[in-house]
Amino acid sequence: MEKEEWDNRTSPVEFLLLGLSNVPKLQMPLFLLSLMIYMVTVFGNILIVVLVVADRHLHTPMYVFLGNFSSVEICYTSTILPRLLASFLTRDRSISAQGCMTQFFFFGCFAGTECYLLATMSYDRYLAIGQPLLYASLMNWKVCLQLAAGSWLAGLLMSTIVTGQFSKLQSCGPNAIDHFFCDFARLLELACSDTTALRLVTFIICFLDVVFPFVFTLVSYICIIAVILRIPTTMGRQKAFSTCSSHLTVVTVFYGTLIVVYMIP
Repeated sequence: MEKEEWDNRTSPVEFLLLGLSNVPKLQMPLFLLSLMIYMVTVFGNILIVVLVVADRHLHTPMYVFLGNFSSVEICYTSTILPRLLASFLTRDRSISAQGCMTQFFFFGCFAGTECYLLATMSYDRYLAIGQPLLYASLMNWKVCLQLAAGSWLAGLLMSTIVTGQFSKLQSCGPNAIDHFFCDFARLLELACSDTTALRLVTFIICFLDVVFPFVFTLVSYICIIAVILRIPTTMGRQKAFSTCSSHLTVVTVFYGTLIVVYMIP
């Protein structure tokens, strides 16, 4: 098709999320399963936030980061699942172009914030295990709040830049998105204008927003393991490792999912 023909076509006012709609008989079971996952995720994380705020004994940097992480999880999940639940009930899979960009923006914002929070939490665990005598001075309330706020601001800034670049693209082809939410790769497939600048910006942002926090977290845990191995007693090693085992599990699941979903394809 000639360039002039592409330029004369307008972007679609709405998109169609194909997602999990291929088998009509599974719509209700999928709705119930998704609803259960959503409720457990939201109420579980709300409980954590309430406990951290209400219990003075939990007013420590580790639990402040955990409260922020739970808040991000609530927002992160609420960006995608309510729209998916509605589509299961109403069979309406359409989403407006503005709604799609809004979902894309908040998904990227909360995902980026989560990456930085995981890196911050790994640094906190390193200080607690590797520098116990200096922990109180190195991780004081001012530093703790700055790191938490910085994680949110980093996710917001990165997502704003990518979404701003994305909104300049022209989508001239079919408006069907082969996913259950407005994912970056699927939206990029629909673009008919030049995506070179967007790909370059996204590559830089992904390095700063995903690769850098992941490498930082990895290095932090290498240092943590090195410290734990130097502890002379088995009981001491187990106690030290127990303080970061849950965080390590979350890191493994989160980054493992990112690698499988995005990097391997």
